[in-house]
Amino acid sequence: MLNVKNLHAFYGKSHVLHGVSFEVKQGEIVALLGRNGSGRSSTAKAIMGLVDCQGSINWKTSQFEGEIVGKKAYQIAHLGIGYVPENRDIFPQLTVHQNLLLGQKGSGKGSRWSFNDMYALFPRLLERQHTEAGVLSGGEQQMLTLCRTLMGDPDLIIIDEPTEGLAPKIVELVGQYLQTLKAKGISVLLIEQKLTIAMAISDRVLVMGHGSIVFDGTPDSLRADAYVRKEWLEV
Repeated sequence: MLNVKNLHAFYGKSHVLHGVSFEVKQGEIVALLGRNGSGRSSTAKAIMGLVDCQGSINWKTSQFEGEIVGKKAYQIAHLGIGYVPENRDIFPQLTVHQNLLLGQKGSGKGSRWSFNDMYALFPRLLERQHTEAGVLSGGEQQMLTLCRTLMGDPDLIIIDEPTEGLAPKIVELVGQYLQTLKAKGISVLLIEQKLTIAMAISDRVLVMGHGSIVFDGTPDSLRADAYVRKEWLEV
């Protein structure tokens, strides 16, 4: 579904990704792991057209097949790739319901997701639907950002550090949410530092180091690879 080959990315003169290659299949949860500064978030931004990059990112759905390097972020979003950034980026002065409405493509007809689906996933959002998003807790804001992206009916959702700063119960909710997406055939690229959740729900894991992929395999194969864990993951 997503095929990244020999991807290089740049912030000005800084060369931050060095020949990154991997793929995400339909209905697959792939975790992208690594220490801070390893290039995980830059990979997400490169896929979304938010940084200068070279190489190939081929995207294939029933409506589109082709290269997306060089396209604008809004064009990539309209092709079916949703992006949840680490900083959440809610609209603080709009209500929960208004934030969800902004995520909807067109009239929302034919979408796999509705407002009722969002409120069923996270009942707390139903309770707060008329509340300004800026006064929500961190966990509630993360729920809102995830659901607003989902309202765009993406085929792939890229989620950057969704469990950062969240209470354990909310982390568990996020894990359940991601598995619900998989059950509906939506692919997930999960950028995460918490090994526990990533290893528990992912079909495959990628490990990054110094702007390159240093490991690509199953959670079980990563558990068995003490060298990769010590060299590239453990602090």
